[in-house]
Amino acid sequence: MATKNFAAIDLGAESGRVVVGELHTGQLLLREVYRFRNGPVRVAGHLHWDALRLYDEILNGLALAIKQCGSLASAAVDTWGVDFGLLDRTGALIGNPYHYRDHRTDGVMEQVFARVPREQVFAATGIQFMPLNTLYQLYVMRGTPALESAATLLLMPDLINYWLTGERRAEYTIATTTQFFNPMRRQWAIELLNQLDLPVNILPEIVQPASPIGDLVPTAADQIGAKLRIVAPAAHDTQSAIAAVPARLDDYAYISSGTWSLMGVVSPTPFITDMTRDFNFTNEGGADGTICLLKNLTGLWLVQECRRAWARDGEDLSYAELAALAEDAPSFRAFIDPDDAAFLSPDDMPHAIAVFLAATGQSVADERGSLLRVVLESLAAKYRLTLEQLEQITGRSLEVIHIVGGGSQNQLLCQLTADACRRPVLAGPVEATALGNIMAQLVAAGECTSWAEAREIVLTAFPTAIYEPHQRAAWDEAYARFKALVKK
Repeated sequence: MATKNFAAIDLGAESGRVVVGELHTGQLLLREVYRFRNGPVRVAGHLHWDALRLYDEILNGLALAIKQCGSLASAAVDTWGVDFGLLDRTGALIGNPYHYRDHRTDGVMEQVFARVPREQVFAATGIQFMPLNTLYQLYVMRGTPALESAATLLLMPDLINYWLTGERRAEYTIATTTQFFNPMRRQWAIELLNQLDLPVNILPEIVQPASPIGDLVPTAADQIGAKLRIVAPAAHDTQSAIAAVPARLDDYAYISSGTWSLMGVVSPTPFITDMTRDFNFTNEGGADGTICLLKNLTGLWLVQECRRAWARDGEDLSYAELAALAEDAPSFRAFIDPDDAAFLSPDDMPHAIAVFLAATGQSVADERGSLLRVVLESLAAKYRLTLEQLEQITGRSLEVIHIVGGGSQNQLLCQLTADACRRPVLAGPVEATALGNIMAQLVAAGECTSWAEAREIVLTAFPTAIYEPHQRAAWDEAYARFKALVKK
């Protein structure tokens, strides 16, 4: 049987890459063929994505994949949620897409709630309240020439797909991140948008994961040197990662661990209840028709930004070196709330952490390792709090935690999570997002008859590491201190 190659185009907050999945006699191998930098660009006081450069890098990566592999059966794009581009009636991009950490939405949620009560917004969408949600980004644009001249709104993976194929489509899982999608009706929340005087004519048709989008436009095909079919994966990178969780038990929680930590459970139906709203959970669409009840938590962004600040000061430490420093630091000296607003987009993360500690009557030695230990233990404590809330909402006892994504490589964080949550942690696969992306392509190509069959390939090819819980008494005391600091 000939090898078939599928390209996952995975855009993250720090970098983008093209990963090829090679399928041969039912066995799947992954190899990264191209990686490029990503990150915000500050222009006139605002943060934007450099979308045109990302598109060009994607074509460079696909060209390299063709050169190395000979051919590709298809390709698919996944990205972070909520951010978007606007097209005019000619199909031209109107302005540079904003970055979700831009401050222009500060205070906008309260303006929205003055027109449509918070409870009503949640009842219509089931989505966690965060100022970066597409709803608030769009609301702040009311009356602007950009929105008034817009013909189409495309979220980031949909925008890339449009440039690749010329087709304007909205993929289901990414659409559910907007906070103007109704998960019960599985369509845009038109009534909510009408109440807020936001345009509904700019919303494109929604397609499901594993649907074909179209073939490359001729200019793109010429640039990569081949024709190529583009498929919709679970275009929200979190949902691609969740699709690849190698679970054999039903009662599990997952953490998709990277810049953000997305922690939740898979459900056949949404949980749109007062408790879900009060705990600030979200109901996002899953790859195979499920609903993923989860909470968006700040993740390794805290470590990434500490590393960046220290590198700016002349100490460029690798993540392995940072992990070793944290491993050697003393336990339970202090805690932060990882989701405090002070950590969303500070100019100096170590300073922001020090200010939080001082304001809460805590202190640690002014050392890299001690600060990182505080961060990692605080993340683990937040996972425990979120796990307790998940069990309250669902009425289920969750027996094991699966950690997938880049954060599954952080052995200290995995062990701290097992210890804090008093549950076994199964870590891996690291490449869950790329695997979930490729799983959609396997289903679309008929190589797998279902998502479950595609998941079996992942289970076979990518083993997990197991972390058993320890230090129960010590963590119980520390967790009580942590809970006194946090609101939710």
